[in-house]
Amino acid sequence: MAAAKKLVRLLMVVVGVAGPGAAALSMDYYGMSCPFADMVVRNVGCDASVLLDSTPDNTAEKDAPPNKSLRGFEVIDRIKQALEMQCPGVVSCADIVALAARDAVLMAGGPYYVVPLGRRDGTRSNAADTVALPPPFLNATELAQLFATHNLNLQDMVALSGGHTLGAAHCANFKNRLATEAATLDSSLGSSLSSVCAAGGDGATATFDRTSTMFDGVYFRELQQRRGLLSSDQTLFESPETKRLVNMFAMNQAYFFFAFQQGMLKMGQLNLKEGTIGEVRRSCRIIN
Repeated sequence: MAAAKKLVRLLMVVVGVAGPGAAALSMDYYGMSCPFADMVVRNVGCDASVLLDSTPDNTAEKDAPPNKSLRGFEVIDRIKQALEMQCPGVVSCADIVALAARDAVLMAGGPYYVVPLGRRDGTRSNAADTVALPPPFLNATELAQLFATHNLNLQDMVALSGGHTLGAAHCANFKNRLATEAATLDSSLGSSLSSVCAAGGDGATATFDRTSTMFDGVYFRELQQRRGLLSSDQTLFESPETKRLVNMFAMNQAYFFFAFQQGMLKMGQLNLKEGTIGEVRRSCRIIN
């Protein structure tokens, strides 16, 4: 279950996980070249630029502050090694991340969703590129504007935010909420989080909801109780436009799952480019 949680967080943080590649993805992209790719991923276990390691002259995306809580890289490594034994140089790391995250959601009790394939791996990974990720302090209006630039609507935004039903965040990302947002923060949670941060500093972590190893609708019920961990979580309940969706997902987990499936399908199609830009890495941690 820990591996499942790590893999989902790995995908959720990477907006535009599709990475560079062909403009049209396909469900049977590896049907001839690596027919058992899907099975290998499941058994072992964006843009895959988030997998690249830092080098002496470049700080990679995985080491940027917004990605410090990412985990699961070692699982991706094991999947890649298994696939290279079966089909050398065929399956991209970007597709591995997308498939593994889908399976991890399912393993954690969430919905199964289709993953069109055919992404290629980027050859650039720079910490500065993470400025496009949603910061933890944005309000609902700002989040909606950001998601809209990727053709994701309000329902997509709130449903994809529900990916925070798994995982944790560092105190550095929510300590300002403790200091300035008492009116929208449950007092008992505030006291608990303050103790965590006082003891462990900015690197200490807290889970997004009380069932952080299960993919469920508890995240939304926590928002109703003003127990959202990040400002960008709780704002979804404080804004009338998104509060309606929070209440709907809190009441009807099946509808949340449906909306999450639709949002993931859209997100997996982001930033696709014509042609064969990029590569298929032999190792997910370094460019060929």
